[in-house]
Amino acid sequence: MDELRELAGRAGMLLKARGERLAVTESTCGGLLSAAFVAQPGASGFYLGGAVIYTREAGRALYQIEAAALKGKSPLTEDYIAALAEGFRGQMGADWALGEMGAAGPDPSPYGPPAGTAAIALAGPSPSARIVSTGVATRAENMRLFAKAALELLIEGLEGA
Repeated sequence: MDELRELAGRAGMLLKARGERLAVTESTCGGLLSAAFVAQPGASGFYLGGAVIYTREAGRALYQIEAAALKGKSPLTEDYIAALAEGFRGQMGADWALGEMGAAGPDPSPYGPPAGTAAIALAGPSPSARIVSTGVATRAENMRLFAKAALELLIEGLEGA
């Protein structure tokens, strides 16, 4: 968790310096991203909040994202997570949103990708998305690696904006 807190602290400083706020939608990370942000002193100055959406039922109940934005997109793809992050950014009224979903393992995702695969996206002034493949089948390690990759993506986006 120390590495995640350090990366979240760096992102938090960048967000504070820009006067911008972040929302997080995570799945496989299970709250690790939100925990890393909330662990920062003064987190309410840059972190609006987040949601851990682990099932489709929870997503349907909590997301107010237009179905058309996700239509035709397959879960665990860059297009899908980018649309989800952008929709959540709008829903939360955030400057930035970080989105993550994946297959932590040890089993593959019901959507097809093997354990150790995640889709992460950053929505905002400098949007980007990528697929992360860890090559690991250990659930807890993948959760940490997915969260680390998402925080690094956020920092890259903030530094590049």
